Amino acid sequence: MHKIAIIEDEHVIAEMYKMKLSNDGYQVEVANNGAEGFDLIKAFSPDLVLLDLRMPEMSGDEMLEKVRQTSWGSKPRVIVLTNISRDEAPSTLRFLGVDRYVVKAHHTPAQVVSIVEEILG
Repeated sequence: MHKIAIIEDEHVIAEMYKMKLSNDGYQVEVANNGAEGFDLIKAFSPDLVLLDLRMPEMSGDEMLEKVRQTSWGSKPRVIVLTNISRDEAPSTLRFLGVDRYVVKAHHTPAQVVSIVEEILG
C-alpha cells in the first residue's frame, strides 16, 4: 500500500483529497503547514507528497528544500498542488525534484488521483 502525505493548509481541500485517496486504497496522512509537513514526511516516510505552496509557518517550497537536504528526503515523489500559476512559482522548485506541477483550479480531484496513480505506477 502506497503512503501519501498531503501538505495543505485548507482543511476542506486536505480532507477531500484524504478521503478520495484513502477510498482508492492509499494510506494517507495530512499536515496543515510546512513545518508540520516536514515532521510528517520524516515520521511517515511517504512514497508521494501532495504539496501546496502558500502555507503558514513555512511555505511548501521552503519545506521541500529543507526535506531534500536530509538523508531521508530524496525518496518521496512530489506533486505540487497549488493555485499559484507556474509562472508565479518559486524558481527553486525546478531544482527540488518535483514530479508534477498541478494547478488546483484547472484539475478535478479525479484528475489529480489519476496523476497520483500515474506517478506511483
